[in-house]
Amino acid sequence: MPRPPSDSREALERRQLEELHKLLAAIRPTNRFYEAKLNASGIDPNMASLDKFRQACPFTSKAELVEDHHDNPPYSSNLTYPVDRYTRVHQTSGTSGQPMRWLDTPESWKWMIDNWCDIFDSSGVKADDRIFFAFSFGPFIGFWLAFEAGEALGALSIPGGGLSSAARLRMIFTHRANILCCTPTYALRLAEVAKLEGINLKDSPIRTIVVAGEPGGSIPSTRQRLMEAWPGATICDHHGMTEVGPVTYQCPTQPGILHVLEHAYLPEIIHPETGKPVGQGETGELVLTTLGRHGSPLLRYRTGDLVKAKTEQPCTCGRFDLGLEGGILGRVDDMVVVRGVNVYPSAVEEIVRGVGDVAEYRVEINRNDTLAEMSVEIEPKPGSDENLAKRLAIAFQENLSLRVPIRLAKPDSLPRFELKAKRWIVN
Repeated sequence: MPRPPSDSREALERRQLEELHKLLAAIRPTNRFYEAKLNASGIDPNMASLDKFRQACPFTSKAELVEDHHDNPPYSSNLTYPVDRYTRVHQTSGTSGQPMRWLDTPESWKWMIDNWCDIFDSSGVKADDRIFFAFSFGPFIGFWLAFEAGEALGALSIPGGGLSSAARLRMIFTHRANILCCTPTYALRLAEVAKLEGINLKDSPIRTIVVAGEPGGSIPSTRQRLMEAWPGATICDHHGMTEVGPVTYQCPTQPGILHVLEHAYLPEIIHPETGKPVGQGETGELVLTTLGRHGSPLLRYRTGDLVKAKTEQPCTCGRFDLGLEGGILGRVDDMVVVRGVNVYPSAVEEIVRGVGDVAEYRVEINRNDTLAEMSVEIEPKPGSDENLAKRLAIAFQENLSLRVPIRLAKPDSLPRFELKAKRWIVN
């Protein structure tokens, strides 16, 4: 069930320290992966403060996890208990490497369900709501947790796996579902199919769309496109990872701000190259310690997500949880330098959606020995004006100071995505 927010920063940090002590006591000495790391650093289960923990505990990198999975297949050595204690297995999407398989005990799984209940609560989802999950329930953790959190709240949870987009739209109307869970890209795709099927989304029962899986819900132009596509619906962003679970919820009073669930995570923001804390208002890499996922924990995990802290405390919503301006700004390994300009996928998404009239797009990066060149292929919406490519080229010039070639694609020729969109091709 949803948990009340802390009434002060001090109370929140006391709670985090208590949870950290429980975590360290649980994983030592049985977790082989962390026992070696913690022994070498002199960590003990009764750290005097959060600062001392940050100073003494080494980072955990994704490269370490991948290597450990390779050396200890199929589940790695990052297990606190015997394998027969675990009842859930999921795997990462493999977007930036080989997929990793992640196990959870019933206790860890419930901890993550409780976190999703908090996300639903901040989005205004209640027991009398009907939640439609436009998601194929495969090995990725995706909305599995959200589905069970909906059940825990007492809401009617409606699975939409294994169906066409048209069939999913019909189910939304049949069940009068008022909450939709999917990726931002797929919410736009459903709206596109609705037009083709003659379904007027002005008559849709959907009042809230909870998006996750990729940046978009916190990107202003994408958010605007979603609200235009689903008239009357509120867009609520969220992000998480298979390795750490559901991490953030949208600020109830400020769309575009994601709060970290700090009763569940110990967050830090560091410089990606130096590993030192960033200065106030600077962009850095999000680091997380999973305080309640004892069965397969992560200590000071470098997520690769680029974020910028909102410095106001408390937030205008009255909460003390760390706020992230603009949500997830990009990935450390996603940035491409094009003729001296740092380009992130989220910036390209903002520009493309801001111009409008683009049904789908694809970015191509071509590298040679000295530099990278970027071009964009767009699929215009039916009825878009003939100057769309020119308008988009001007938008890239104005926002990124780059001349970006724009190519027009035939209708319905670019791929559509249900899970994470893969729009970037790097040659």
